[in-house]
Amino acid sequence: MFTGLVEEVGTIQGIRRGQRSCVLTIGCRTVLEGSAIGDSIAVNGVCLTVTSMGSGYFTADVMSETMNRSSLGSLTQKASVNLERAMPADGRFGGHFVSGHIDGTGTVESIQRDDNAIWYTIGAEPKLLRYIVEKGSITIDGISLTVAFVDEHCFRVSIIPHTQQVTALHDRGVGSIVNLECDIIGKYVEKLLKYPSSQEEQEVKKESRITESFLREYGF
Repeated sequence: MFTGLVEEVGTIQGIRRGQRSCVLTIGCRTVLEGSAIGDSIAVNGVCLTVTSMGSGYFTADVMSETMNRSSLGSLTQKASVNLERAMPADGRFGGHFVSGHIDGTGTVESIQRDDNAIWYTIGAEPKLLRYIVEKGSITIDGISLTVAFVDEHCFRVSIIPHTQQVTALHDRGVGSIVNLECDIIGKYVEKLLKYPSSQEEQEVKKESRITESFLREYGF
């Protein structure tokens, strides 16, 4: 699990592409501290497993499903990426629940300055926007942010200059593709409400003799 608080901006040092997959080599320093092969590191919000590491870099495999769901397939040499190690059990929880499993991608439609704030408008498909609520949480390229506006076509977030400076957002312009992870709570609630009760629960309901006339008869 992650929090959406970016620890470091890394650099793509190498990309070895397969037919529908790739191996990324990512230059970094901070996220290597305390990390080992097999550990999880979020790269632009995507949970990847460290497959090898050395002085100032680590490598990670990206499978076809991840390539299809995220923007990692469009990364180029020297591209900046947001990095975060998995949250330790005794760590501080400063962002929100982030799984590192991308729901899809969005497109930066506009970037506007407003005094000390910077507004990003992100266009996204309706199947993603249904899970995005005003004042709720959203993860953009691994950054935990608060939704300030949402409609049927897009949503907007407002960030301070510091966030732009210390993350890879400073490299994102109008037209850039960004990874989106919606708040996981809404997805679980929808799944639970969507499916009928289990067979056992349905049988219990059928066997129940509690009716309105029964309750009236016994003074309820």
